[in-house]
Amino acid sequence: MGVEWIGLMTFGVFVIAVMYSTVGHAGASGYIAVMSLFSVAPDDLKPAALSLNILVAIIGISQFYKAGHVKWKFTWPFIVLSIPAAFLGGYINLPSTVFTMLVGLILLFSGIRFIFRTHEPDQVKAVSKTKRISSGAGIGFLAGLTGTGGGIFLSPLILLMKWAPVKVTAGTAIVFILANSIFGLAGNYTATLTLPGFILPLAGAVIAGGFVGSYLGSKKLDDIIIKRTLSIVLFIAGVKLILT
Repeated sequence: MGVEWIGLMTFGVFVIAVMYSTVGHAGASGYIAVMSLFSVAPDDLKPAALSLNILVAIIGISQFYKAGHVKWKFTWPFIVLSIPAAFLGGYINLPSTVFTMLVGLILLFSGIRFIFRTHEPDQVKAVSKTKRISSGAGIGFLAGLTGTGGGIFLSPLILLMKWAPVKVTAGTAIVFILANSIFGLAGNYTATLTLPGFILPLAGAVIAGGFVGSYLGSKKLDDIIIKRTLSIVLFIAGVKLILT
């Protein structure tokens, strides 16, 4: 891959990091879409996306925690069983065509739903620990399997079920993403014993994008803009993956 292509791909992941981190996501699905456009080998997509996810998620947690949007009592049940599930999902490597189609369809569906659901829940509903634990386990496995970290699945679930306000959902998602990205990557490395070397020039771009986006999302942007951004990002990423 030439220097020019690396430069374009670096710019692409920077934009993705900004957009996703405004809504408490780390951007793995977007990174997968960008890297696919530059013909990165399918076997490298998952570990590369999860590695970049970890960097952005660390930044996102610091910003959303300072702003008071990380509620540990609400968040921890989603994580407790998602960690081993993400490791198992990361260990399993799907055929590339199945991998991209699965992620693309899920993103497309989530994006369409958010286009028509852009308002803060009128009343937040209580949710049991059992439901949070079981949903976290299922999403954790899907996160490791697809290399996405799980935020793109967890955020729509929480908001559509009216379990939390928008920014608390974003704070919960970014903690969930970090845990599942770490253990999803660990599972993938256990299976392959390799990490793609080309992610080094992309790391600085996603760190910068993560700082910009998470700052805007945690302090500056209102909830409607955040949800609109989420719907657009999910929809675009889904279409790109399906057409790749």
